[in-house]
Amino acid sequence: MTAEPVQPAAPPLPGRPVIRQHWGDVAFLHWRVDPAEVAPLLPPGTRPDTFDGSSWVGLIPFRLSRSAFLGGPPVPVLGTFPEINVRLYSVDDEGRRGVVFRTLEASRLIPVLTARVLFGLPYRWSRMSQGRRDDEFAYRSRGLGRPGARTHVVVRPTGERVTGDPLAEFLTARWAYHQRHLGRTWYARNVHEPWPLERAELVHLDDTLLEASGVPGLAGRAPDSVLFSSGVDTVFSAPRPMGQRSRFVPGSSTRSQR
Repeated sequence: MTAEPVQPAAPPLPGRPVIRQHWGDVAFLHWRVDPAEVAPLLPPGTRPDTFDGSSWVGLIPFRLSRSAFLGGPPVPVLGTFPEINVRLYSVDDEGRRGVVFRTLEASRLIPVLTARVLFGLPYRWSRMSQGRRDDEFAYRSRGLGRPGARTHVVVRPTGERVTGDPLAEFLTARWAYHQRHLGRTWYARNVHEPWPLERAELVHLDDTLLEASGVPGLAGRAPDSVLFSSGVDTVFSAPRPMGQRSRFVPGSSTRSQR
């Protein structure tokens, strides 16, 4: 099936919002990969999504805050923490684009356990820090009990705004994730305002997290794309098993991918 078009603005959220969050000071580091390299890492019913013939691997550090559930107020303390994820890009048999998380490193144990049990997301407890010095943003993570899963990223935003860039939209305008859980592949949607993006420079990268996530050989070369965003507020609806038709699951022409 033909993939749905890439859209910088999110389509309406299907169903009731169940989770609200703010994602702030987000760095997007991306590497080109052969789709065949990552295809075995994707859940059944999905395949690598591609741009210009390549699939992509993202290393995405940011600060998560203001977490709220089922319309309640933001959760104090436990709802704010640094996070770093490694993600791949997927399209399912219905043509719906999404991401597949290989890991989501986070510094709060209770949210880690909750996300793993309820949604099957591969959250892992890590010792983390995130901060800013002058015009540079730094992120560190070291997996607790996993010495081979660490990363230290420093980026410097350039101030050059990014608009109308097809690759940047492909990498950041992702309105769903696919996840294997309880023997099935699940699909969950989210919405937020369009990303305020700017170009960024990679100042420093010392990483074994990519290799620990099943995508070796990337940290030794420069990323093919480095972007930065001040952040967005985002909302998720409940995940649903793929193939289940209901008002909670959204169902074409395709934007030309170079």
